[in-house]
Amino acid sequence: MEFILAKKELWRLCESLDLKNHRGIYLLSGDLASGKTTLVQAMVESLGSKVQVTSPTFLTAIDYGNQIYHYDLYNKNLEELFALGFLEEIEKEGWHFIEWGDENLAKILRQIGLPFRRILISLESNKRKYTFQGQ
Repeated sequence: MEFILAKKELWRLCESLDLKNHRGIYLLSGDLASGKTTLVQAMVESLGSKVQVTSPTFLTAIDYGNQIYHYDLYNKNLEELFALGFLEEIEKEGWHFIEWGDENLAKILRQIGLPFRRILISLESNKRKYTFQGQ
């Protein structure tokens, strides 16, 4: 599945994911400033939350409450994160939005049987292209 959308149209993508009925892991990939955090903002809003979504770049993770979690793995070592309990964290019930969720993480999740959806984000003139991979 693929969408080409402006920021104000992100509700269409969120609606197609049926987020309220599909808790789980969402890996978001794209270049710097491609719109990963903007997409998380739209996704969290579509879940009915009024929290202010910001990039967790320097924190690695933010818990927005209501079982909504947001992670930023930019330049993070997966082995170190796993040693700190990252896998146990994303096994929690809820929605897990992971920025910079690359193919290495996707491979590990497949190997251990954790279902996820991967969304690749790229620039498309003044809009963004969202391409879905995974379950």
